[in-house]
Amino acid sequence: MTHPTYDDSAAQPELLPGLVRAQARRGRAPAKQKEVAAASVDPVARVLVDIPLAHLDRPFDYAVPESMAATAVPGARVKVRFAGQDVDAFVVSRVASSDHTGRLQPLRRVVSAEPVLSPKIAALSESVARRYAGSRADVLRLAVPPRHATTEKQPSEPEPALEAGLDRASVAWSDDTHGAAFVEGLADGRSPRAVWSAAPGTDWPERLAHAAAAAHASGRGAILCVPDGKDMARVDRALTRVLGSGHHVTLSAESGPSARYRDFLAISRGARRVVVGTRAAVFAPVHDLGLLAIWDDGDDLYAEPRAPYPHTREVMLLRAEAENSAVLVAGFARTVEAEYLLTTGWAVEITPPRQAIRDHLTVSVTGATDRELERDPMARSTRFPARAFEAIRTGLASGGPVLVQTPRAGYAASLACERCRTPARCATCQGPLRITSNERPPSCSWCGTDHPGFSCTTCGHRGLRAPVRGDARTAEELGRTFTSTVVRTSSGERVLSEVGDKPAIVVATPGAEPVAEGGYAAVVLLDTWLALGRLDLRTGEEALRRWMNAAALTRRGGQVIAVGDPAEPTLQALVRWDAGGFARREMAERRSAHLPPASRMATISGAPGAVDDVVTLLAAPEATEVLGPIPVENREGTPESRVVLRAPRQHGDALSRSLGEVQRLRSARKLDPVRVQVDPPGL
Repeated sequence: MTHPTYDDSAAQPELLPGLVRAQARRGRAPAKQKEVAAASVDPVARVLVDIPLAHLDRPFDYAVPESMAATAVPGARVKVRFAGQDVDAFVVSRVASSDHTGRLQPLRRVVSAEPVLSPKIAALSESVARRYAGSRADVLRLAVPPRHATTEKQPSEPEPALEAGLDRASVAWSDDTHGAAFVEGLADGRSPRAVWSAAPGTDWPERLAHAAAAAHASGRGAILCVPDGKDMARVDRALTRVLGSGHHVTLSAESGPSARYRDFLAISRGARRVVVGTRAAVFAPVHDLGLLAIWDDGDDLYAEPRAPYPHTREVMLLRAEAENSAVLVAGFARTVEAEYLLTTGWAVEITPPRQAIRDHLTVSVTGATDRELERDPMARSTRFPARAFEAIRTGLASGGPVLVQTPRAGYAASLACERCRTPARCATCQGPLRITSNERPPSCSWCGTDHPGFSCTTCGHRGLRAPVRGDARTAEELGRTFTSTVVRTSSGERVLSEVGDKPAIVVATPGAEPVAEGGYAAVVLLDTWLALGRLDLRTGEEALRRWMNAAALTRRGGQVIAVGDPAEPTLQALVRWDAGGFARREMAERRSAHLPPASRMATISGAPGAVDDVVTLLAAPEATEVLGPIPVENREGTPESRVVLRAPRQHGDALSRSLGEVQRLRSARKLDPVRVQVDPPGL
């Protein structure tokens, strides 16, 4: 049975039954030496210039001098003369003739004959640029790393023989429903597509490594995308254990220009076929791609902060459809977009047995029962109820570490009058006051002015309170209570990757939780109200994702204590460990409100006059709603104007095309700049 085609603009595709919908692997065509030889002497090169101007986002024809005929191959970097100056460009193809009637400019020189831009990545860059109303030049900067000449001259080491077997992959995935069938489909050369909700305590890097090994066993490659370097290091070690050394590479900007380019060339030359990396790894030119996997796709690190702002998950789905590869969207939590793939039948669900979840951990909310309120009347109002202290003591007594998650970093990020609760402000610039340590006086977050003699402007009281406390203040309070226990923090620039199995308290912010050897004996989630207090489309989804990621780090039999309102639906979903049910309810609510993924949204931000010009030029589909303009502030605090466009999902491609046309008109007419963002991660 074939897959339903992934259509980003589909309204409600028909649900398809069955277990694993797999397509036969598309075989590689044999090399045609005569055609390659013929292409090498074609006198015209079609190139993409590295100029991010929308009206110049198309190939240009250049004549190939005879001296460059053998080196100006498709995918090579070249220099061309454009608008009176030399600019960088990529050769997309060689053709026998040009549609241009005049005289063609010759290529200036070949920077490198290394074919770093494969035809499939060139096609993907066009799809991504069209999807996000951007230019291919911007996409290619994300896809192809800068050249490192010394590294390029070195050959890539050949891949050693693979020792991993399919039986190990099937056993590793056998605990989850449909898990073994998924990896067997990969090993058979098929392309199953699945959404995996991992059970707490699952060694997910090992699972991803076995899935990559199954794809590798079929003679195909795999790309594994993770949010950050900490997760990448875990998957890197798992791949080494499963595949052996020398079978995969890591792609990350943190690797440095030389190492990153070396690993990129190993992929491009076909010397490696398994890749693990952060968001840009989705563009890796893996030969004969068989599997695309993404872990924790709700992490905001997958949203590219540079134009055209593509999301790794959406790029992955576009590439999977174009190259007929398998897809695995995985995580402890589940995004609404992942649930949409299940609802439409594009993917199948891989889930653990409910009993396995019950046996692994117990999740409870403080103040949830009348008996607990009798024992601790302040269980619903204090930051550290007695139940949370009991969980920490019990966990430490069992001989293991305890994790305390708090949403804010720092010491006391905001202050208020102790008597009247008026926010404390700087007398110089009216900025908010904060305390950075117990040895420093209150200071302004904006201008840095110290206020050792603060007095409230409303009531004159000199005392201060901290409504929101960061990880440093939390660690200090716990250290005073548990005087004989080591208390460590993990946040900001000081993120711990791992901790041992000895009794200790680890205070961490979301995403910075280190992995404990053997798992945590207990996990305490503080200030859940703060995580739910953001005004954003994904507030509940993001809060549940952060809590589940922390709770999943417990050891078997561990307990999770959440401090918050027991009636909160998001906390109830955490107690049930029901990421799928929560995502389905979120999707139903968004569909009724015409919000993504039931619609496609786009924002246009910039100076008020520039935004008005774009709205006037825009020829959007008839069903498009224009919301705004409204005044907003950008990241630098500069006032701007913003318009939100909303179109039904079936008109999403038309909306993107319309925005692309406006970008080209603006670029050609040299109008004031605006920022166009399709499907922004938050509103």
